[in-house]
Amino acid sequence: MRFRHLTVAAVTALGALSVTGSAGADTTGPDVSSWQHVNGTGVDWKQVRASGNQFAMLKATEGLGYLNPYFVQDSLAMRTAGVARGTYHFAHPELSPELQAVYYSALVLGQNGPLDLPPVLDLETTGGLAAPELADWTHRYLRTVQSLTGRTPIIYTYPNFWRTAMANATDFTQYPLWIADYSGNDAPDVPGGWPTWTIWQTTDSGNIPGIPGATDVNQFNTAAAPFATLANLGGSGSAGSAGSAGSAGGS
Repeated sequence: MRFRHLTVAAVTALGALSVTGSAGADTTGPDVSSWQHVNGTGVDWKQVRASGNQFAMLKATEGLGYLNPYFVQDSLAMRTAGVARGTYHFAHPELSPELQAVYYSALVLGQNGPLDLPPVLDLETTGGLAAPELADWTHRYLRTVQSLTGRTPIIYTYPNFWRTAMANATDFTQYPLWIADYSGNDAPDVPGGWPTWTIWQTTDSGNIPGIPGATDVNQFNTAAAPFATLANLGGSGSAGSAGSAGSAGGS
């Protein structure tokens, strides 16, 4: 499935994004899952956008049986507000990578429309696999998602996990990197031979207008890839060729 129709508000915001999407450190966005819907409270995505956040990462699925109950409403509201949408799957490596890739790809409402960032694999558990098996699992998952969506996926992880659970594997640098590093340094710790990062999750306790309670906050690295390209604002559906300690959002 694909979003083929944009509301007037989204088209207006799309034009604004295409002009302002070249910002550097100011290209920021939250990471949202069901945890941000405190007691069922909705996210005010127009307020999120008005506060300067151009994108958001939205948890979609986990394993083979979990769909974020707020995924559809957040996806629609983000698009209306003009917030570029990234979606991610929380990996369970003890389960089939191909089946999880199909499950995620079938439920994310397409990843090729305007304001769609590439699909994301959230990898932060081993499922009991040793490093070589986990690396093979990850390759299989990523290849399947790419074949189903037509886009090069992004990998979310954190430095210590990649260096230990993945034995600091260096054969994934064709995928953009979304790295979680809360050290407070001027730049994140980049493992695995990636020449740079594409998205940096700088904190898991940020505050963004329109989102109840604390949320993860991310920074987009426009030196690694043009934001407009990855957000499909240039008319291409195959963006994502750029390279790129915590959780990408919980449940």
